[in-house]
Amino acid sequence: MRRSDDYKLRIGQILRYPRVSEDPEPYVDNCLNFRWLAVFKDAGAFQMERGINTPAAVRASDGIERRPAIVISSSPHKKGSAQTPWQDFFDVDNGHIRYFGDNKHPGEDPAQAPGNKALLSAFQLAHSHDSSDRALTPPLLFFKRVTYRGKSKGFPQFQGFGVIRSVDLVTQWDNKLERSFTNYAFDFTVFNLESEHEVFDWAWIQSRRDSTLPLADTNKLAPYSWRKWLERGPNYLDRARRRVSKLQVQSPTEQKPGEGTEAHAVLSQIYDYFSDRKHHFEALAEVVSEKVIGADLGIYKKGWITSASNDGGADFVGSVRLGDDFSSTNIIVLGQAKCESLNKATGGNHIARTVARLRRGWIGVYVTTSYFSATVQQEVIEDRFPVVLIHGKRVAEEVIKIVHDDNNYPSVLDFLDELTSNYELRIQQRQPEEILY
Repeated sequence: MRRSDDYKLRIGQILRYPRVSEDPEPYVDNCLNFRWLAVFKDAGAFQMERGINTPAAVRASDGIERRPAIVISSSPHKKGSAQTPWQDFFDVDNGHIRYFGDNKHPGEDPAQAPGNKALLSAFQLAHSHDSSDRALTPPLLFFKRVTYRGKSKGFPQFQGFGVIRSVDLVTQWDNKLERSFTNYAFDFTVFNLESEHEVFDWAWIQSRRDSTLPLADTNKLAPYSWRKWLERGPNYLDRARRRVSKLQVQSPTEQKPGEGTEAHAVLSQIYDYFSDRKHHFEALAEVVSEKVIGADLGIYKKGWITSASNDGGADFVGSVRLGDDFSSTNIIVLGQAKCESLNKATGGNHIARTVARLRRGWIGVYVTTSYFSATVQQEVIEDRFPVVLIHGKRVAEEVIKIVHDDNNYPSVLDFLDELTSNYELRIQQRQPEEILY
């Protein structure tokens, strides 16, 4: 008796693909047996003998013929061999796979290679603006063969599911045989499994193999991202894409101090204090950045505040020193400060201005009394921008620490008064590079 949990897969899970056996066991070498998983009634199991595996189509009770899925298998350990004279690229955490087709012969039409032919057909269906055509798109199931316990054969690792985003005709060079040939390069979009809590249910694939089930019924078992993509079409692909960075994204609630807390009262004080002189907030942003980046370690050095009329996307300049004595280096820090409404997300265009100013080896700091939207956070994470984001809650927490730890400040307002009293003296019109000298 098979349990529903037997069909659950996680991205990154290693399976076993043993030699053919008439009666496969559920687990082999402590790994879920792919042959056992993919057996369906008298239809047999899916194969993973080739890079592009195309199970036979099914004509269902609704009269519609559908291909249950296409199994994509990549073997990195064969890179550069006669079997695989190219390198596939997997970036599953960002929902992207670059995969080369199955033509390897000079002079032959790459569109006629069996795997390429099946993928090109799937591409046309996936990018149709007719929802009935899109519904016929076979889901692509991605696997990458990995080394497990010293063995490099027979251990496919599940990499998710998705569709083809784009197709390129490319010329490749085979180092072993010293010849060039044309082939297709496919860019796959890996769909997210957020609504399924990062679990893929193989029961959906089994339902697509069941000829007694009409296509519409099989889609009821599909992941949410697949169903939304079927409904909205190609323009929904980017929203359906898997992004692990979302797991690192903080919600507005996490970035804003709770009502009635000391941090909320302090942040409100800060906003009210600078509301009619917002440029002065740069002085506080500089101090908070120093604390966040590492004042206790002595690695952050204040520079100056830039002129309000000529900041060019940077409100203050500092530096970070790494190492010591001869074995050290300094990194320029460009800071941006925004005193904004506590309940409205900061604009991504301001962060873009800071990023645009950064040169190789520099880092940015963006300090706001507000919070950062999920879109802005994802852009910073996915594009690997070297920018430190400091939200309003963190600003309030750092100010509370300063006031509580220093007996010279009876209140938050006393601290802010002293800080802003020196504001004009801190302004300089200098190039950021000058802080290194």
